[in-house]
Amino acid sequence: MTFKIAMPSCPYGEVLSQKYTCDGQDMSPELSWSEPPASTKSFILIMEDPDAPRGTFVHWVLYNIKPEVTGLHENIEKSETTAEGFAQGFNDFGRIGYGGPCPPRSQVHRYYFYLYAVLEQPTLKPGLRKQDLDKILKDRTVKVVSHMVRFGRNYQVNKKD
Repeated sequence: MTFKIAMPSCPYGEVLSQKYTCDGQDMSPELSWSEPPASTKSFILIMEDPDAPRGTFVHWVLYNIKPEVTGLHENIEKSETTAEGFAQGFNDFGRIGYGGPCPPRSQVHRYYFYLYAVLEQPTLKPGLRKQDLDKILKDRTVKVVSHMVRFGRNYQVNKKD
């Protein structure tokens, strides 16, 4: 069994659609995963930009995802608790929920969606920050997988035919 995560709209390492960014509709993309460890009690999703000018920038903190869940639909609402019962925390924009890529002009950044399978019951209070979850991520993670996409504002990708 291999725990994996995917983004149907954007293969690993490819350029993210503008609709998921600050220049578009700023909506969260669809994600799916499979074959988590059997001991998983819940999932925590963190989206980060390691290329930000002042160090790693957190774009999304989503947790209390029950172990039977195998993905997220596009455009998760930006509320402390979602319709599905997931809790969301503050991103580094200072807002609850997803905050799409918004790098400085003419720079291409990498964005990582980290999915942690953890030994933590899905009962954490909403409104936490990534640093509030660090102890769980360090001490209670069974396995972590990631999916990386790229985005640059006013950036054109030249693809070979």
